[in-house]
Amino acid sequence: MLRRMTPGLHPLAGHSQRFDPRRRRRLPELMDDPSLGRSRHVDALRALARVNLLSLASGRLWAEVARLHRAGRDRVRVLDVACGGGDVLAALARRAGRSGVPVELHGCDASPVALDVARARVSPADAARFFPLDVEREALPSGYDLVCCSLFLHHLSDESAVRLLGAMAAATRDTVLVQDLRRTRLGYLFAFVGLHALTTSDVARRDGLISVGAAFTIPEARVLCAAAGMEGARVRPSWPQRFVVRWRPG
Repeated sequence: MLRRMTPGLHPLAGHSQRFDPRRRRRLPELMDDPSLGRSRHVDALRALARVNLLSLASGRLWAEVARLHRAGRDRVRVLDVACGGGDVLAALARRAGRSGVPVELHGCDASPVALDVARARVSPADAARFFPLDVEREALPSGYDLVCCSLFLHHLSDESAVRLLGAMAAATRDTVLVQDLRRTRLGYLFAFVGLHALTTSDVARRDGLISVGAAFTIPEARVLCAAAGMEGARVRPSWPQRFVVRWRPG
């Protein structure tokens, strides 16, 4: 069981001294603790939704969906891997609805709390479905035009990250899109300042800093893609101190 954060403890206490952008360091996160209280979990998911909004995560996803629609897809099928609270898919559903682009949106996550939050975010008209799936132990379903994930790769070991990328590549008919943090000092500063401005969630503030320390650099992400067989994958920096992986088979 993870040690809970002492009330009032500065979220940088003990961790800022350990942050080194030259070395990846994975530490336990509170949101991965099954005993975390539901209200604290929900507050942290709300904080992540604000972070994703400011980071333009759904906009990058929409650009890929619009491209697929222009290329002739009658209905664009999307799978969001480790979807968390479903905010990225919910934003995509609203944008597709306003633009008249038919979509079929699926999100999977191992957390029952996250799935409950995600389901509450969408309406029946959004054509979005969320289902439980532990991507480290279960196979991804296939047949999707676009398979994506946001802010999840850094949770995994190098070996698990390679396996997930390979599974995403096998599950898509057209595109893999991965958005994640970059391990940089500026990214660490952004996480500290941004999370203090955006939320009072102690979980999000603590886990956000740990996530930056566990994140991959762009060269490391390119190595992961190559090891996963994603030849020709493009790994580019994006706002704010993130990277985006785009890959299409062939």
